[in-house]
Amino acid sequence: MDSKSLIDPQIAPMLDVFPDHQFSDDHIVEIRKKMAAMMRDMAAPPLDGVLVSQHVIDVEGYGLRLVIYTPENNDNTKRAALLHIHGGGYVVGSPEDFDWRNQMLCQQLGSVVVSVDYRLAPEHPFPQPLEDCYAALKWLFLNAATLAVDDKRIAIYGESSGGGLAAALAILARDRREVQICFQVLIYPMLDDRTSPGNEPNPFAGEFVWTHARNHYGWKSLLGVEPGGDKVSPYAAAARLASPGGLPPTYICVGAIDLFVDENIAYAHHLLRAGVPTELHVYPGGFHGFDTVVDSDISKQFYVDLFRALRKALQIAE
Repeated sequence: MDSKSLIDPQIAPMLDVFPDHQFSDDHIVEIRKKMAAMMRDMAAPPLDGVLVSQHVIDVEGYGLRLVIYTPENNDNTKRAALLHIHGGGYVVGSPEDFDWRNQMLCQQLGSVVVSVDYRLAPEHPFPQPLEDCYAALKWLFLNAATLAVDDKRIAIYGESSGGGLAAALAILARDRREVQICFQVLIYPMLDDRTSPGNEPNPFAGEFVWTHARNHYGWKSLLGVEPGGDKVSPYAAAARLASPGGLPPTYICVGAIDLFVDENIAYAHHLLRAGVPTELHVYPGGFHGFDTVVDSDISKQFYVDLFRALRKALQIAE
């Protein structure tokens, strides 16, 4: 594989600073510590007009941490809300890794953002991470009045494995019928456990940042078994869903050389064929995480598209 010539040149320098960790059960705790330290060093300054707080909810005796972003200017009108699920291959990460984006969404949209610090695999395999996310969604819905949130304008979003969890959460919420989600945003979501061991790989995708080897480890950690088997639940891997009818309107975006490009396109096609309003963006030259290079043209376009879609879906005026 040699997809380097396809990389958008403005984001290529990111590859020089991305850590080359070899994921394994023996090293995962240390990798988490190193990545958390790296993210702290890269943390953006607080944005004006955004209040950040934390809240802990009980999930069967476990204290699940939520990070809550609230617009400082409260005009006593009910606001839209976003439940955020962070990425990290199901095995690393925390809400703080995407603090910069959640602050920006809160500030620019005037919406409440709640980011859930769900439990990670392999220590906590499926279904625990998904149940943590569901508990956070239900808490947001039940406390909408306290948060000055319109419970009919609650969306979910996540990136990478967080996008995979968001997709699975939309399915679970549809089936349990306790909370209605108005919109889901899936940013290069990790949807299909068969990508690593399954079909012939895309020869121009998955060479950078999130590779086949890392993907295999992430899925094996989440599932507790080798990925690609016959009995994987769609609540674990949303691409396994047979009938997507009734899911909320969906926004999917991915880079053209991201490992997930094929499964993301396939999932969008699956939703469209079931009558689910779906918007798909594939960004030429983008590898996994391209949007974090915020001063690049491709990232700027990513945010133009994202904010337009969110404003429309959440009924937020410019």
